[in-house]
Amino acid sequence: MIKIRTKLLVYFIVVIVLASVIFFVRDMSMDKLMDLHNESSQQYYLLNQLTEQTDQVYQSLQIYVHEPTVDNLNYYEQDKVQLLSLQDQLDMENASLIDEQNYYHLLSTFLEFTDLTVIGVEREDIEQYSNSLSEADKTATYIHEKTLELLNQSLTNYQTRIEIENSKIQATKHLGTTIFIALLLVSILFAIWFSDGITRTIRRLTSAAKEISSGNYEGKDIQVSQKDELKILSTTFNEMKHNVKKSILEMEEKSRLAQLLKEMELKSLQNQINPHFLFNTLNVISKTAYIEGAERTNDLITAVSTLLRYNIGNIDRNTKLIDEVNVVKEYFFIQQTRFGDRVNFDITMDQDCSDVFIPCLTLQPLVENAFMHGIEQMEEGAEIRVVIYREDKVVTIEVIDNGVGMSDELIQQIIKPDLSTIEEEPKRSGHSTGIGLRNVIDRLHLFDARSKFQIYSTLNKGTTIQIQLHDEETRDVESNVSR
Repeated sequence: MIKIRTKLLVYFIVVIVLASVIFFVRDMSMDKLMDLHNESSQQYYLLNQLTEQTDQVYQSLQIYVHEPTVDNLNYYEQDKVQLLSLQDQLDMENASLIDEQNYYHLLSTFLEFTDLTVIGVEREDIEQYSNSLSEADKTATYIHEKTLELLNQSLTNYQTRIEIENSKIQATKHLGTTIFIALLLVSILFAIWFSDGITRTIRRLTSAAKEISSGNYEGKDIQVSQKDELKILSTTFNEMKHNVKKSILEMEEKSRLAQLLKEMELKSLQNQINPHFLFNTLNVISKTAYIEGAERTNDLITAVSTLLRYNIGNIDRNTKLIDEVNVVKEYFFIQQTRFGDRVNFDITMDQDCSDVFIPCLTLQPLVENAFMHGIEQMEEGAEIRVVIYREDKVVTIEVIDNGVGMSDELIQQIIKPDLSTIEEEPKRSGHSTGIGLRNVIDRLHLFDARSKFQIYSTLNKGTTIQIQLHDEETRDVESNVSR
């Protein structure tokens, strides 16, 4: 991961290095021009000094010729040494022009004639020193002329070189300006791109935060291509959104279950209003019917009394499967009396399943659902079967009807309801419990976390509701109840 701070530091370092290179190249060009100017100036100054010193040597020689004293000879020798020193400053190894070499030899010839003049004076050879002095004078004149020629030549070369160097400097300036402008444009584009990458991610985070604040958690996750702090921030934000969404779903589920328990408690309270009066009244009616010889009426009232007594009890209790089956038989008896041959009921249960524990009021709501929504509208041939059997340690309960069936959408709505759109289950007329399938499913999951509730249905052919319980869970419940 490359941090934003590192990116900025690299960017500024690159800009500073490029700018430094541009200024360094420009400074080098200016230094080269200054060196050329200094070199030419030194050359001019040296030629001028050589000319002046040549005149000075010639004058000292003339004085010595007219007054050949030791002091005058010393003056001449001093001036000659200075001229030799200036002659040595001429760089003959790097002399590129023949004129420069000739100039050097002219100085040497001049000094030879001056020495011959001194020798002639010391020998008192008038003819020799007169000729030598004359030749020295001519040579000095040549030196003056050659100096002017070299100066003109140097000025011409200097002008040419200055123009070339100026053109190079101008080219360097243009190149530096071009590079500087290009660097400035690239810097601006990089700044726009870099800032846009940051602000674009921040805008996405802001928009997603506003959606979450309005209650919308279904938006797409924020994707960031950069591998920096914004990547960590976006990933953390996405995880936070999913965690909040998960927490809200859990809270909605808990709220729904709490509401369901409150409704069940309210129904239980409603059903418990003066139960003794109700049962005593039913017993009086039952005995009156028995005395009057209406045995079937007596049996029907007894079935209703048993059914109501079972339903009015605490719905949170657990009971044995045989008790649930007996209540369903009473329900079957009442409905058989009501509809006669239109409906056929049948119960089959393995004997080793009798003592298996199950939440109270589990079978009866399933049978009521099959009756009310499956076969109630059938004129004939309606059938409801309850089959209970064991396979290894799994107890299976099946409620089967040959009614109108259910669509796949309705099955999914029952098994896995959408918590965001679920509504309170309406009260259904004709039910003795008012307990729906969703209530049964929730209580089964609380009773046995590994329990399975499946619905198999075909339209116009029938429905099978299947419950599977694990024997280990039911035995744990049994041990708790016995204690």
